[in-house]
Amino acid sequence: MRRQALLSAAASLFAVNGFNRVSLEDLGAAAGVSGPAVYRHFPGKQAVLGDLLLTVSRDLLAGGQSVVAETTDPLEALRRLVAFQVDFALSKPDVIRVQDRDFSNLATQEQAEVRALQRTYVELWVQVLARLDPAIDAAELRMRAHATFGLINSTPHSVRNHGRRIAPKAARPLLESMALAALTAKVPGI
Repeated sequence: MRRQALLSAAASLFAVNGFNRVSLEDLGAAAGVSGPAVYRHFPGKQAVLGDLLLTVSRDLLAGGQSVVAETTDPLEALRRLVAFQVDFALSKPDVIRVQDRDFSNLATQEQAEVRALQRTYVELWVQVLARLDPAIDAAELRMRAHATFGLINSTPHSVRNHGRRIAPKAARPLLESMALAALTAKVPGI
């Protein structure tokens, strides 16, 4: 329970201030414990960051695998993957900010593990896309998946930072429709 509170506090604080400007005392205070009490759960601030990004990467992969296992129809699987990713982006914008800005602060081994989990998640999407159109090269399908992640994961930046805030209820259908259009776009002239 306290460990999860520390991870939630870390996501918020790292997203707002950046990893390097957050102290263990800040983390502890945000989670309702003293700075030194953080050491009961993590060996240091870098370990908090590692746990945060590894946990979310594992959760995304497991969730994506579950989504794909639930249906044999590739278009329905793709729709569900998109909805799953949009839900993640709308519910965990702080984690996306932390990943974008502070990934380089992870230990080398944790960077490698997060990247491996992310590659496996991408390949899950590629497999579903290949079932929809086997004629498209895997490299192009990978590019489509990465571009779609960029579109969806930019939400924490676009929904909050450009004037009027867009409610997740309004953002969700727009993001899902744009993502599906990007993933299934036909290239003119080919």
